[in-house]
Amino acid sequence: MIESASHRLRTLSGRLEWIGWTRAAFVFIWRAAPGWTTAWAALLVLQGVLPAAVVALTKWLVDSISAAVGAGISGEAAAAVLPPAALMGVILLFQRIAGGVSEWVSAGQSEHVGDYVKGLLHAKAASVDYAFYEASAYHDLLEQANTQAAGRILQLLSNAGVLGRSGITFLSIVVLLMTYGLWIPFVLLVGAIPALIVVLRHNRIYHEWWKGSTARRRMAQYYDLMLTFSQFAAEVRINQVGDKFRNDYADIRTELRTESLDLLRRQILGRLLAATSALVVTGGVMAWIALRAFRGQATLGDVAFFYGAFTQGQTLVGSLLQNVGAIYTNALFMDHLIRFLGLENKTLDPDTPTEFPARLQTGLRFENVTFRYPEQERVALDGFSLDVPAGKIVAIVGENGAGKSTFIKLLCRFYDPDEGRVTVDGTDLREFAQNDLRRRVSVLFQFPMQYQMSLQDNVGIGNINRDPSVPNLNEAMRGAGAEHLVEKLPDGYDTILGRWFATGTELSGGEWQRVALARAFFREAPVVILDEPTSFMDSWAENEWLGRFRRMVEGRTALIITHRFTTAMQADIIHVMEKGRVVESGSHDELVALGGRYATSWSAQMRQATGGSDDGTEISEPVSLN
Repeated sequence: MIESASHRLRTLSGRLEWIGWTRAAFVFIWRAAPGWTTAWAALLVLQGVLPAAVVALTKWLVDSISAAVGAGISGEAAAAVLPPAALMGVILLFQRIAGGVSEWVSAGQSEHVGDYVKGLLHAKAASVDYAFYEASAYHDLLEQANTQAAGRILQLLSNAGVLGRSGITFLSIVVLLMTYGLWIPFVLLVGAIPALIVVLRHNRIYHEWWKGSTARRRMAQYYDLMLTFSQFAAEVRINQVGDKFRNDYADIRTELRTESLDLLRRQILGRLLAATSALVVTGGVMAWIALRAFRGQATLGDVAFFYGAFTQGQTLVGSLLQNVGAIYTNALFMDHLIRFLGLENKTLDPDTPTEFPARLQTGLRFENVTFRYPEQERVALDGFSLDVPAGKIVAIVGENGAGKSTFIKLLCRFYDPDEGRVTVDGTDLREFAQNDLRRRVSVLFQFPMQYQMSLQDNVGIGNINRDPSVPNLNEAMRGAGAEHLVEKLPDGYDTILGRWFATGTELSGGEWQRVALARAFFREAPVVILDEPTSFMDSWAENEWLGRFRRMVEGRTALIITHRFTTAMQADIIHVMEKGRVVESGSHDELVALGGRYATSWSAQMRQATGGSDDGTEISEPVSLN
């Protein structure tokens, strides 16, 4: 029994959480638009009182007309009818004006709230640990928050507005109806209870279904992206998988559509039963007031007033309960936004961070680092140790899966090691503020972003604190071997790159990579990390660029992640990685003389590239370690 009672308490607590979520939604609304919200609340009160005034005037107007019927057209009859009629007209006109102003205020409030919530989502998504982006649960939560949060808050705001306005009108009408009997307001409430039960039950069921179907909806979005996004168009066509993706998308959408329509069918049946019970209640009460009229206990004005007041009261009760149910539902969706905004980072800045050196003195060091990705059993780096001397060019080579990309992520402090540490001039990376660290590290990733922006922005985004003047841009473009690209583009640095927007100019893969290289050089960071920087270059372009690269990174510490021996051999030191460890280190000549893993691959690739000779004197194409 104790366990059963405990379970009931937990269930009750869970069902009451929506009250806290509703409060949080109104905190968001107030912070987003305090002035608009104040005006919105004032208009709600006004719009709530005006309908009750119309109902109250109905009795006066009908009784005045009834008294004037048969008296002919006279000043006395007009004097009795005109005041309530004129007042009724003024109130109805004022009601229309208040409705128009309220619509404008609600629109302004909604725009501010939507932008505010989107800003919160963007800020959180940009600040969470990188690890979150590699977890499917995060993407489910992001989808739930991003697709529903702002809309649900706006719906909740609309529901609260209707609830407040209807509540004020309902209380006004209740006061008027109580003159006919104290029991009448209770009849109104009893008749609406079945509808409330239907709304609450359906909304909870729908929310559970929506939450449980998130992964399938995300998969449908993925197939939609594969079929419509330009980045995937070529491969989808060459592999002829368009029909497969369309069929997979259609299958998922069929499941979701069937389940959604089934839920709606059950809700409609429930509402029909609830409406039937409300109709029975209305018929009974109207029979009662008609009987009073037949007995002479009520005037024609009483009947008209009572009918208008009771039917409007019943409508209002239904509206109140439906909006309570809608607020309950929308509050359930608020849970996802609150949980998303409440995500806590594990990669934290120190209380008193050390300033990152403007130029390295001793260098970078990985000291016995072991690391595995969250929710993964396989170790990515295992007892990994590595020295990168300050001012040197160091190449990291190895097979796919050897841990090279993980090495970059740890150096950028996207993750912290499970064991060991990474140091800069002897200081643990965890002693630096993350933003300071990342400002001092320039990274060209293996698949760099192709920003659909101007060439100036594409390069200048590498260091938003540096003046993107033409001389500075030219310097970075020369370092990337892309200075001639500016002359080819129709508007020079103002040319929009890519084809997403009008007037955009598309670049080749190699040109995009050189723009990304220019972006990395524009950063002027003491540490430069390039992941496969020559993958889109032919051998002549590669040799010419490598000479530029050495000049551009003079005085800096540079790391090149590469499969190409022709790139690696230009480095001062080469580290060979295998299964999360460094297995060989040295210069190119030293590693070839060592006769180990590097030398074996070098000899094999040289024979392949030179048609049998392994002296390396004639290299027609770049060679790689695979």
